[in-house]
Formats: sequence, C-alpha cells, structure tokens
Amino acid sequence: MGFGHLRISYCLGIRAIRLIRNLFMLRFMKYKYLYFFISALVIVPGVFSLLKWGLRPAIDFTGGTLIELRLTPPENKQIDLATMRQEFEKANVEFSSIQPEGENTFLVRAKPIDQETNLKLERQLSENLGQTEELRFEIVGPTLGKELLQKTLVALAVASVLILVFVAYQFKNRMFGICAILAMFHDSLVVLGTFSLLGHFLGVEVDTLFVTAVLTILSFSVHDTIVVYDRIRESKKYFPKVNFEDLVDKAVAETLGRSVNNSMTVIFMLLALYLLGGETTKWFVFALLIGTVSGTYSSTFTAAPLLVVWEKLSKRRR
Repeated sequence: MGFGHLRISYCLGIRAIRLIRNLFMLRFMKYKYLYFFISALVIVPGVFSLLKWGLRPAIDFTGGTLIELRLTPPENKQIDLATMRQEFEKANVEFSSIQPEGENTFLVRAKPIDQETNLKLERQLSENLGQTEELRFEIVGPTLGKELLQKTLVALAVASVLILVFVAYQFKNRMFGICAILAMFHDSLVVLGTFSLLGHFLGVEVDTLFVTAVLTILSFSVHDTIVVYDRIRESKKYFPKVNFEDLVDKAVAETLGRSVNNSMTVIFMLLALYLLGGETTKWFVFALLIGTVSGTYSSTFTAAPLLVVWEKLSKRRR
C-alpha cells in the first residue's frame, strides 16, 4: 500500500470518527460554561458562608469536656437520647453531642464545665432519671486541635504540589496537572461550603472525622479525573490531527458510564451507612457522600472543560 493510500485511509478514519461522534455522541464540551455556572451556583453560597460564618468547630478543635455516664433507672426502663438532651438543657449545660455507648450509657461532648456544675448535673440526673454513675470526666484542651489543623493544611499543600508535579510529568503538560488541582479544590469548596451552611443553620460541627473525610474526598476526585485525562491522552496519541475539543468529547463519552457506575456503588453504601448508622458517624458519612457526588461531577464536568478552555486560550496566545 502506497503513501497516498495510507493518507486516504487516515483521512477517512478521521472523517469516520467525526461522523460517529455526530451520530452517537453528545457534544459535552459545547455546554462547558453551563457546567461552570452550575458549579458556581453550589460554590458561591458556600464560599460566602465560609467568609461570613466559617465552620463550626467541635470539641476536638475548641476544647471542652467529655462525660461518660451510666444510669440505672427504676424498673430498668430504657432512657432515650431525647430525654438526655432535655436534662442537659434544663441544667444549662451546653453540649455538642450525646451518643449512646450501651444500655443506658451515654458519652457527652460538652463545652468546658467545672466540677461543681458537673456535680449539680449528676444530682439532677439522679433525681429525674435514676441512679447515675460517672464513668469518665475529662477536660480536653484545644492545643491538639490547632496542631491537627496545621498539619492538615500542610498535608493538603504538600499533596497538591506532588499531585500537580506527578500529573504534569505523566501527561507531559502542566495544563493537565493544574486543571486536576483546580477540580480537586472545586470538591473541597463544595464540601467546606456545605458544612459551613449546615453549621450556621443547623448547628452541625466539624471534628477530626470531618478532616479525614475531606482528605479522602480529594484522593477520590483526583483518581477519577486521571481516568478521563488518560483517555484524552490516548486519543490524542492516535488522532493528533483531530480537534482537541472533539477528543475531550470522545474521552468523556467513553468514561462517563464507568465513572457513574463506579460512584453509584460507593453512593449506595454511604446512603445505607447514613440512614442506618449511628449518630457518631452520621456527618462523617454525609461529608463523604457530598464529596463523592461532587468528585464524580468535577472529574467530567469541571476538569475536562477546564482543559478545553486552557487549550483555546493557549492557541489564541500562539
């Protein structure tokens, strides 16, 4: 087969790809600014809330008191959480959470209280609910919380730089690394903004489990983004003359089903944990759930469109 035949076959191959794209593939990148607008609708209220109200820190960051109580009510009745909350409110003891640790045993996280207030609380519980035994009374300082927050920020900065360098090196273009980091920060802002709004309106607090959830979300987001980027690189290698936006459309169409199916398995599991799990892990699971949904969206509808916009700006400069 001569050179002319090869060139004709190559041109026909490109035309076939375009024809298949037009017939069977959606033009995802045609609506890239709509995707950015949807992201802005979610992120802007959260950023406003972060700047105005911030996050509502739990005892892990602010310091406070841990009290573990075992009650022996008359006739071995079961004491529920609502009853315990009412008793603490009557005693004017500000608490962040009350969680059951066993039959009629509760672990309470409260604002700092002194020993005298604690004794009054015990007397009140004994009079109203039955014999009360204090298993633990600890005052937690905020030093550990500040140290943990500093280490988290440092870890996030180091991880971002390493991801940027690694992705840019693997794809031989810094554009891929920077866009992957921007998509990662997109997911961070979604989760942080959501919890800032929840903290202001519903009193939801962030603790060390929330920090764990945020770091887990970031790794999930980058992993999903790299799958899309890898398909773009592969298509660009085989079809170097095809328009970059068309290659991104092709990569998104080929990976979207896999990405959604993979995420749905995680989402179903997290939904089950959120609905059936205990009070202790409720908001930790909710943070993972929000992050998983945001990460699935951003890998396709934030990271990929950012590449297209970057490529167009680069061409204009050249």
